[in-house]
Amino acid sequence: MSVEIITKEDLELFKIDLFKELKQLLPATNGEIKRWLKNSEVRKMLSISSGKLQMLRVNNILPYTKIGSTMYYKFEDIVNMLEGNS
Repeated sequence: MSVEIITKEDLELFKIDLFKELKQLLPATNGEIKRWLKNSEVRKMLSISSGKLQMLRVNNILPYTKIGSTMYYKFEDIVNMLEGNS
């Protein structure tokens, strides 16, 4: 079993790479990032199942707004969740 030490710089590089990938995966409108995302867009962006997304909602980890039967998520809330700034 080998041990690897992760430095703060390693985490910063990971964060930069993660945001680059998120921007590529996000649906864009006229070159701008959509402010509100639907369930399917969030699941695709985070590569998670609908059950995992439901768990994030139920445990108040990811805020959402429900209009009719459609749930919407703010892009900035997703970023805050990933950064641990809930």
